[in-house]
Parts: sequence; structure tokens; C-alpha cells
Amino acid sequence: MLAGALIAFVVGLVAGSFATAAAHRVPRGLSIAGPRSQCPACGTQIGARDNVPVFSWLLLRGRARCCEARISARYPLTELTVAALFTAAALVHRDDPAEVAINWVFVTMLAVITLTDLERRIIPNVVLLTGAVLCLVIAVPTDPGGLPERLIAAAAAGGVLFLVVLAYPKGMGLGDVKLTATMGLFLGRAVAPAVLIALLIGSLVGLALIARHGSQARKMAIPFGPFLALGGVVAMLAGDHLVDLYLG
Repeated sequence: MLAGALIAFVVGLVAGSFATAAAHRVPRGLSIAGPRSQCPACGTQIGARDNVPVFSWLLLRGRARCCEARISARYPLTELTVAALFTAAALVHRDDPAEVAINWVFVTMLAVITLTDLERRIIPNVVLLTGAVLCLVIAVPTDPGGLPERLIAAAAAGGVLFLVVLAYPKGMGLGDVKLTATMGLFLGRAVAPAVLIALLIGSLVGLALIARHGSQARKMAIPFGPFLALGGVVAMLAGDHLVDLYLG
């Protein structure tokens, strides 16, 4: 178990590094296949030794080797978070390798979406589509009996949030609807607590902003994608237990 957790953590570090690169490139229309990473401050190509997840940032003390520009702490934090979630998913679903693989794709997708939504207020369609396709590629041959539940959950979750958008279009966008539907493919029935958690946290944050800023809070744009991502992570690790607890 310890060896498996260690492998999951290392793979998660690499996936977290990929997620930060994809979050930077995809919204800007850049290819994720190449060229190699460049310093965003001066454009110098980053060497392999300076591109090791977490460790390079620590050794460089958060500054680029080429120009001493500050490197955001979001890079190592994202890598560590993804690595921790990869490890947790591997431990929770250790008897189901296919489910572990689906969860790893899910976590990586959520990491990219969280970063893009926080930075640019967008949820890229290509990220959602890629995640959905990979989920089905793994799920169809390994769990064909669970496919109807995944499809129903995707349609139901996306449909419910679409009605919310129609009722209050300024509250969230169609990107959130598409993200919720995609989450249904990954989570099945566990998407229900994921959406409820996201709505609850989003409401609490909104109330906190109103209490602090008054009527001005209504003009503040709050990305909802990160709240959905947080709910998705909780549901990934404990969603089925929460559903069973409610039904019981």
C-alpha cells in the first residue's frame, strides 16, 4: 500500500505540473504538446532541471533562473494538491484500478478548470470534452453496466443547473452547466452531493461578501467553477457514502 501511495503521489506531481501548463496554454490558444515551457517574464526556454515539480521551485526559491522574476506559488501548490488527491483516490479505490484512473483524469481536469476560471473567468470547452472522452474510454470497457447511471447523472445534473442559469443568468454561466454535466459522467449518482456542496459553499461566500461590502457585492464576479471542483473532489472520495447515508 505504501509503494502504491508513493507512486500515486509522484504521478500526481507530474499531473499537477501538466495542469498548470495546460491552464496557461489552452486559454491562450497555445499547444500543450510543444514547444517546451518558457519563462513568462523574459521568454527564455526553461531547462529540464528547472521544471521538476515542486523541487525546482524550492531550489530556485520561487524565482526564475534566467531573469530572477518571481514564480507564483500557485505552481507548487497546485502540484502538491493534485498529488495529494491522486494519493487519496488511489487509497480509497485501491481495489478498482479503472476507477482510480477515472479519478486521476477527473482531478487533473478539475485542476485545469479551477486555474482557468480563477485567472480568466472561463471554463475551456476543450478541457471538458477531453475529460469526458477519457472518462468514457476507460469506463465503457471496464464498467459497461454503470454507463447508464453516468449518462443519466450527466443529463440530470446539467439540466438542473441549466434551469438555475435560466432563472438567474447573472449568477453563473453555461460553462458551469457543461462542467456539472461532465462531472455527472465521472461521478454518477455522487454528482448530487457535489452540486449541493458547491451551491452551499458558493452561497456562504456570497453572503460573506454581502456582509463585508453591502450592495457593492452584487457587482463582484465570483467564479463558480472552483466551488464545483471542490464539491467534485468531496464526492469523488465520499460521494457514494453520502448518498447512502441520505437514502438510509
